Amino acid sequence: MSSSSVDEGNESILQFAPFQSAVDEGFWHRLSSLKLNKLGIDESPIPITGFYAPSSHRQVSNHLTLFTESLPPESNEQSLEPVLSRGNRNRCPIPGILYNTNTLEGFQALDKQKLLKAEAKKIWEDILSGKVQEDCSLLSRFLVISFADLKKWSFYYWFAFPALVLDPPATVVNLKPATQWFSKDEVESVTAACNDWRNMCSTTDVPFFLVSIPSNSTATIRHLAEFEACQKDSHKVLFGFYDPCHLPNNPGWPLRNFLWYIFRRWCLPKVHFFCYRESRGLADLESSMVGEASVSNSQELRNHENMPNAVGWELNNRGRKASRCISLAKTMDPNRLAVEAADLNLKLMRWRQLPSLNLTVLSSTRCLLLGAGTLGCQVARMLMAWGVRKITFVDSGRVSMSNPLRQSLYTLDDCLNGGEFKAIAAAKSLSRIYPAVETQSVVMAIPMPGHPVLSQDESSVLEDCKQLHNLIDSHDVIFLLTDTRESRWLPTLLCAKTNKIAITAALGFDSFLVMRHGAGPFSSHDIKTEAVNDLSAEIATISLAGKNRGQRLGCYFCNDVVAPVDSTSNRTLDQQCTVTRPGLAPIASSLAVELLVGILHHPSGISAKAEFSSTIDTGGDQPLGILPHQVRGSLSQFSQMILVGHASASCTACSSIVVEEYEKRGLDFILEAINHPTYLEDLTGLTELMKSASKFEVDWADETGDDDDEFSLI
Repeated sequence: MSSSSVDEGNESILQFAPFQSAVDEGFWHRLSSLKLNKLGIDESPIPITGFYAPSSHRQVSNHLTLFTESLPPESNEQSLEPVLSRGNRNRCPIPGILYNTNTLEGFQALDKQKLLKAEAKKIWEDILSGKVQEDCSLLSRFLVISFADLKKWSFYYWFAFPALVLDPPATVVNLKPATQWFSKDEVESVTAACNDWRNMCSTTDVPFFLVSIPSNSTATIRHLAEFEACQKDSHKVLFGFYDPCHLPNNPGWPLRNFLWYIFRRWCLPKVHFFCYRESRGLADLESSMVGEASVSNSQELRNHENMPNAVGWELNNRGRKASRCISLAKTMDPNRLAVEAADLNLKLMRWRQLPSLNLTVLSSTRCLLLGAGTLGCQVARMLMAWGVRKITFVDSGRVSMSNPLRQSLYTLDDCLNGGEFKAIAAAKSLSRIYPAVETQSVVMAIPMPGHPVLSQDESSVLEDCKQLHNLIDSHDVIFLLTDTRESRWLPTLLCAKTNKIAITAALGFDSFLVMRHGAGPFSSHDIKTEAVNDLSAEIATISLAGKNRGQRLGCYFCNDVVAPVDSTSNRTLDQQCTVTRPGLAPIASSLAVELLVGILHHPSGISAKAEFSSTIDTGGDQPLGILPHQVRGSLSQFSQMILVGHASASCTACSSIVVEEYEKRGLDFILEAINHPTYLEDLTGLTELMKSASKFEVDWADETGDDDDEFSLI
């Protein structure tokens, strides 16, 4: 056996296993916040609380640990006392003190022996005054010295667990597992009594106690104040404590001051102590230890008035008396913490609900938001919630006083001095909400058909066209979130040419449309699948049966029979503003982002077919559910419809003839489309289509069959 254990009947000096410390990262975070926001340069000692529990594993000792709640909260203006909740069996609270210095030199210059002696004196005075009998945790007081380097997020610290020295030291005999010390009946009774003690909220975190065993072997656990009563009843009494140590031959550090208290308080020459340990939350008397400690000068200890010497500075990982340093630069920086916290919900989704969720694709997707108004603000926030980290705003407007209530990225400060540009204010707001987002802002107006350009303005408009083309080319997803129909035309054309994912969200007063544009005409789809340009063919594309699923999906303009025109001139104030029910934008924005996430996770991506909840094409293998083409909703009816519209050969934005003409003529084509209202209609054949419409009388046949009313094909 080791020098710290003895054969039965042989005495040996009682040796104790030192306390071990641990610090949760949240403690340093709270300390940093207190230092920055409340303490400043104040180096006054701070009351803290450490927590420990009995050893619960036969090969691992428990540590005294500091958590976030070990420190007082910032909001506590009255005092710097930690706010504790009692009754946690795994967290027995122990009072401590923290000395946090302003500089590393100050930390190194602290008189450590003086600080240790001062804390030991508190323990000694608590023993003399009887406070220990009221709160036995005072026997395990501790102190910590620290320096927080908040520039580098490095923390220097050193624990001390003051222990009063017995001189001469105590000796021990018969140190053995509790199962060998107690009788069989006593083992069962002590085990049950300990479990009852630990299961009661009022006693579970009381670390020092008495084990009282009468002649009938029915053990009870009592408070220290009941020792005289137990002695009077001639009970066998053991002094128990929660032992954090797992070693089979050494009791834990808390026993040191406990013995001093016992000898000083009751002048006992011999003491039976009980090192209480657990396994799986229950008393484990096989690992718990019982021993007999004795001192040769118990009477002298009873009359001892001068404070004894004290030891207790913790050794570092190398077994030396030295401080420790931990660097939390990667985890303690607020931006880093924001990243981890923001991704937590998404990572938890992958545990069970969405194992196939691709966070890498989401975080690397570059999103261009055309419009930073009510829809743009909501879409941006939904994108960030889904893990998108690259967002660019395009808008030429300024934040007005009426905006902040409906447009969630703006505040009153953005409205002052004429108003900040929306694109710039939105980008700044995103960075404040989530510092890790990569956000950019572009202040520019989108050239629009029906808004003729003066000759002196042509160069600037053409520059805007080039810039918009470059922006769309450099992003993966384009959201069309502008206020007017005509402002969506050029982005739709450019998306069709570059085959980029385009998603439109549009609002009425109490209705909305959310849709994904189909692939461009020169993608993998065959141009010949587009319908022939005549009225009968156009009518044939309107079906409730969802036929011709091979056709590519249409864009925002595919159902129009006229080119986009000026929708802003000669309008009253309520027509100039986007007057909608406040709840509409969040609904439409959320659906728009959900559509994007569905596209990014669909095997066919932008070319995915329109899916419906009642058809066999439900995307049953897709964990995110179906991927519709269009969602139209009405708040007045609290209703929602799923629709599909195929690409039109006469579309003024995405048809092959328009894309081809843009590729041939470039910016000249754009200028002509802007300055001549009928040009696009003439080019696509819509002019002829309208002329021929009057020559036909359309008969609508009653349709029968099993068509479902949940969706329509447009």
